Amino acid sequence: MAVKMIAVDMDGTFLDENKQYNAQRFSRQYALLKEKGIRFVVASGNQFYQLQRYFPDIKNEIAFVAENGAWVSDCNETLFCGELAKEKVHQVLDILAQEPGISTVVCGRNSAYVHSSVPEEVIAMLTNHYYRLEKRDNLYDIDDTIFKFSLNLAHEGVDELMERLHSQLGEIENIMHPVSSGFGFIDLIIPGCHKAHGIAMLQEKWGIGDCEVLAIGDSANDIEMLRQACFSFAMANAAAPVSAVARYKTESNNDEGALNVISRVLAREFPFD
Repeated sequence: MAVKMIAVDMDGTFLDENKQYNAQRFSRQYALLKEKGIRFVVASGNQFYQLQRYFPDIKNEIAFVAENGAWVSDCNETLFCGELAKEKVHQVLDILAQEPGISTVVCGRNSAYVHSSVPEEVIAMLTNHYYRLEKRDNLYDIDDTIFKFSLNLAHEGVDELMERLHSQLGEIENIMHPVSSGFGFIDLIIPGCHKAHGIAMLQEKWGIGDCEVLAIGDSANDIEMLRQACFSFAMANAAAPVSAVARYKTESNNDEGALNVISRVLAREFPFD
């Protein structure tokens, strides 16, 4: 069956190591995708406002599954926005306060928030993912719809922190689910609010079956999306569990692997022939 939706992760997938992509090549591809009625979806852990900046010319006509599925938008219409109750936000912050080696981003609909004590070099790094980022003296007193936490730490500490968070969050009704986003980031997402959930909402809206979906990713937060899509591709630079789940492989993010897959779709080459 023909592909009717292409969902791409951004960091480590669509974007190269310099946070860029071949805009001219993709512009030509996108025109052909539109002509063929193939939907293009950006599915990323990044903030919605940040993702829109990568696609200034088409941001109002494509769909975004942002914040790892916490915010789903099509043609600038919000289809879904998760929300964590304030008391649960405080419970999570209490747990994270016991982890001195992390920088915590509280992710909301209006903005993302960090504590005023976060070093400027960390702020500079976070701006690669958050176009709207505010400093606050008190993270417990934020007037916004909160749907995710993003934690940054030294890469070698990710696995141990994931284990501790699974245990601690599990003791309070699994209010948040930790998932590795790669590059020293862990996201805490509302259970069920992952990328596949957002993709499924768009599929229902457009009448597209799993067998008509192509998904491309590289990190653990892409696994549900790849399992759901019939045509699932792992980047050459993908984490081992991602490569194990994906049905197909493509070149690395620095070798335009995602764009190469789109070219194969348009040319009806294997496995799209």
